[in-house]
Amino acid sequence: MDQTQASLSEPTIPKYTLTEEQEKKEILRHYRALLRSLRAKLKRGDKELVRQAFEMAAEAHKTMRRKSGEPYILHPVAVATICVEEIGLGVRSTICALLHDTVEDTDITLEDIEREFGNEIARIVDGLTKISNVIDTNSSQQAENFKKILLTLTDDPRVILIKLADRLHNMRTLDYMKREKQLKIASETIWVYAPLAHRMGLYAVKTEMEDLAMKYMEPQQYKEIARKLAETKRERTRYINEFVKPLKEKLTRGGFNFEIYGRPKSIHSIWNKIRKKGVAFEEVYDLFAIRVILNSPPEREKEDCWKVYSMITDEYNPSPERLRDWLSNPKSNGYEALHTTVMGPQGKWVEVQIRTKRMNEIAEKGLAAHYKYKEGNSDEDRFDKWFGQIREVISNQDTDSVDFLEDFKTSFLAEEIYVYTPKGDVKMLPIGSTALDFAFSIHSAIGSKCIGAKVNHKLVPISHKLRSGDQVEIITSNKQKPTEDWLNIVVTAKAKSKIKDSLKEDKRAIADEGKYILQRKLDGMSAGFHQHNIEELVTFYKLPSQLDLFYNIAVKQIDLKELKEFHVLGDKLEAPKPVKPVTEAKTETEHKQVPKKDSELIIFGESSDKIMYSLAKCCNPIPGDDVFGFVSTGKGLIIHRTNCPNATQMMANYSHRIVKTKWAKNKEISFLTGVKIIGIDDVGVINKITNIVSGEMRINISALTIESKEGLFQGSIRIFVHDKEELDELVNRLKQLNGIQTVDRFDTEELG
Repeated sequence: MDQTQASLSEPTIPKYTLTEEQEKKEILRHYRALLRSLRAKLKRGDKELVRQAFEMAAEAHKTMRRKSGEPYILHPVAVATICVEEIGLGVRSTICALLHDTVEDTDITLEDIEREFGNEIARIVDGLTKISNVIDTNSSQQAENFKKILLTLTDDPRVILIKLADRLHNMRTLDYMKREKQLKIASETIWVYAPLAHRMGLYAVKTEMEDLAMKYMEPQQYKEIARKLAETKRERTRYINEFVKPLKEKLTRGGFNFEIYGRPKSIHSIWNKIRKKGVAFEEVYDLFAIRVILNSPPEREKEDCWKVYSMITDEYNPSPERLRDWLSNPKSNGYEALHTTVMGPQGKWVEVQIRTKRMNEIAEKGLAAHYKYKEGNSDEDRFDKWFGQIREVISNQDTDSVDFLEDFKTSFLAEEIYVYTPKGDVKMLPIGSTALDFAFSIHSAIGSKCIGAKVNHKLVPISHKLRSGDQVEIITSNKQKPTEDWLNIVVTAKAKSKIKDSLKEDKRAIADEGKYILQRKLDGMSAGFHQHNIEELVTFYKLPSQLDLFYNIAVKQIDLKELKEFHVLGDKLEAPKPVKPVTEAKTETEHKQVPKKDSELIIFGESSDKIMYSLAKCCNPIPGDDVFGFVSTGKGLIIHRTNCPNATQMMANYSHRIVKTKWAKNKEISFLTGVKIIGIDDVGVINKITNIVSGEMRINISALTIESKEGLFQGSIRIFVHDKEELDELVNRLKQLNGIQTVDRFDTEELG
């Protein structure tokens, strides 16, 4: 294990060593700073209420410490400060933030809070407590929590904003946690909370959450990009000054009151570009964005932004396909701006964002600022519409939590496209939506009868993916009804839940026939058609519900032959005693098998028990990789790399199944992995590669494929290595060969 991983694996030794007196001063200092940031929002009597909440929380948490050793009360004060300074919330939210952990962790009850601060604050604190208090071991605890968050969110959006502040502070102080806890919290953050912050319009919070999550999940890449950003800071600053100079002059001459500056992109977004586009750090052209912020009166905002756009594109050539106009159609989280990418000096592309002060505040503070500016604004409120859609979906209570979380991510946290009805009304849908999603968004009855659509007057199937700006007309037929495969066509939660409801109705109608068949059979055996007998059969056939039993009988999946083996006592059925199934016997012998030699490679938890396991096909871990174990149903323990494509989802949704895992030292066993090489097709290049692999490093090659095309070659080699050190050494040696451009490890199931 390399040093960066080692240092992250174990929590840092708490640094907190203050005397009791110093601690009191420290707490007071933080509290006063909170009051200072609230000053502009305090009305008569507010200061006393905030003080009362602070004293109540300080008293309740007085014996508690955080993992770092510091007094616990510093956490609620920090969360309250984030709410005020970074999210723009006011006095009531500050009180809720100070009290957010009291009901869950201390003796204070909701009644106490309601008595002291009234119903509204008690309701928000209750919402924050519910989020933390759900434990459901069958489904994912996190997904269940999340459903609870959203139920409360639709009552009062402040719940979610305080929760985001709480999560941000936890991420900032994650150093003191154990490695597996760091990974679990970072995964949840990237999976749910960062997209939610984005959806709330809190770009600064979202960006910081993503960067902090990456710091723990991809420590090496994070440090590498941070280092390169620090090294290139001076030349970036020089370039920004050169780029901005002519623009400043133009804008000043145009009589604009403005600010203009460059800001670096986040580490996480740079890393995403490197990964998705397959480029090196040096080739990521938009390491920074130039931002122009105008001080314009509301009635001139749009006009001024377009004027500035015109001045910028006079000076520098724009890339037409990179224009993003969120002035005419703001995002549903309230974001408004003009983005363009222009060709700057030295042939470098530069992204420029143009917005007004009001738009900038909404971009930075999201929902809270949105409500501040909403008064007197007749524009249909996109946020309220969004909450309404969530409410509609949550009210369908029988969805499985993990399914719900998946639907929620694709339906409500994705970027939107804007699609028009034949009359020109605009509908917002998540990216990836199909004609069928659009049909359900108009009305569930139209969705259920949809047989096709006309997109921009051309006939398309229901599965046709829509793009922003499409005009869509739905074609229906009374004979049409939803089928099972429709679930694979739609992405919106509303469409999915309506299709599932419809399929259930159909299933019930068919099941009625099965119910009648079963009733006749039981009458023939002199057994009663009652709850006990039906339950006995559901258990015998291992089905999830009565509905499934009746349905399977109706469609002849179950022919009820086995009823002959049942005993009838009075009018009650008694199932035959089960013979031990073959599968169970087999698993017993499987346990007695001599463990495969490579199963000695891993040590779990704190003990050094050797346990049977298998290596995940999706990421093919090798010794030295940062790994975790996942207890799967039916397949035992599976080892994944922490940067496996599926890791985030598993840790966020099923954290109770994650097992701490580390490698034991063992050099005898070799593991299959693979590298992909791209370079210039030159005489003898294959010879040079194989010479390094099998000649110099004596690594066994399992397979080698090389394709050459127009002067470039792409090769993939499947090899057996002992550990990560050996693989890294091989990659470094191959990179040093002339003409080799990139050498990357396989990261997917390509190894087969």
